[in-house]
Amino acid sequence: MSALAETPLNWILLVLLIVLQAGACGGACVEVDSDTEAVANRGFKLGCISCKRRGEVKATASVTWLFKARDDVHFSHLYSYEDEHGWIADQRFESRVQWRGSRHTLDLQDGSIYIANVTFNDTGAYKCVFSRVLAYNDYTFHTNRSKIINVRVVPAMTRGMASILSEVMMYVSIIGLQLWLLVEMIYCYRKISAAGEEALRENAVEYLAITSENKDNCAGVQVAE
Repeated sequence: MSALAETPLNWILLVLLIVLQAGACGGACVEVDSDTEAVANRGFKLGCISCKRRGEVKATASVTWLFKARDDVHFSHLYSYEDEHGWIADQRFESRVQWRGSRHTLDLQDGSIYIANVTFNDTGAYKCVFSRVLAYNDYTFHTNRSKIINVRVVPAMTRGMASILSEVMMYVSIIGLQLWLLVEMIYCYRKISAAGEEALRENAVEYLAITSENKDNCAGVQVAE
């Protein structure tokens, strides 16, 4: 019974531990995939995150974005960011690209950019290239990492079936977990209540037995006198 009674408590402690760890690691790097569907005449964020595997190692990084339109054969230079400065290299994106990545640091891990006033001509493949220099005690190590994002421009925002199903499953999982916890709590409460009533009955029987024995003892003393 004690193990069952502790089950909800263990779950609560586990949830609290996860929340506390998430709060403590709020500044941690997480590689999240970029959106791939942009809406015409609106702004669109191209996400590109490359986490440094060892946080204690000092590093510097630069980010280069390349673009290949639907009719293009090769990628062309779109945008670069280095030493806290960015510049647009493709005239098709002149005055429309803004840096939305890491700021006030040379150790870039978020290389996202924002494209304003998206047009149908912006449909195509975007390549994000991270060039990182890791500084160890006796030497430096150069690494390059790239990601390709295929972007489709649509007249209006649409929701894919996968997105709808994932959202439905998330709500179903949350509701199911809450119901399971409720059932566990009711079950454990009934077990504890039953155990408490049993203990009270045992105490009452023991009290009556002791009282009866005391009365018998008193009667014996009176007869002896």
